[in-house]
Amino acid sequence: MTFMKVIRMSNIADLIEEYILRQLATKQDGKVELRRTDIADKISCAPSQISYVLSTRFTQDKGFVVESRRGLGGYIRIVQIPLNNLVYQDMLGKINEKTEFPEVQSMVRYLLQHQMITNREAALMMQVISAAYQSPTMPAQERVRLLKAMLLTLENFS
Repeated sequence: MTFMKVIRMSNIADLIEEYILRQLATKQDGKVELRRTDIADKISCAPSQISYVLSTRFTQDKGFVVESRRGLGGYIRIVQIPLNNLVYQDMLGKINEKTEFPEVQSMVRYLLQHQMITNREAALMMQVISAAYQSPTMPAQERVRLLKAMLLTLENFS
């Protein structure tokens, strides 16, 4: 592949990404439904290039969920997920019966440093977490349930 082809492909990928982001920006709810053929016609590219951009630039770790259906009635549905939700989901996935106290403390500090919770919320969380880990009678499963409930509540109210 020549250097010019690489530059041209990058430019097309940039154009596709910009087009999709502009479409998302016009929607209040962060959701857009598009058709590959419409995008391909507007940008003069192949539908496979659109698929490439979707799979590399609109990924879940970048804050997007993409649902795609090919064929005559095909569409691309892109939903932009608030990054805060991704942080909470990542933390929820890390909490299990083997998760140790310092790791949970670190999560609370992260939320506070990134202004996802207030000082007061952090203090309350630390009291509950400390009590849960120091309790001689609280089973690990119950502790996990409690920690996850706190994070889910924060996620739902953020």
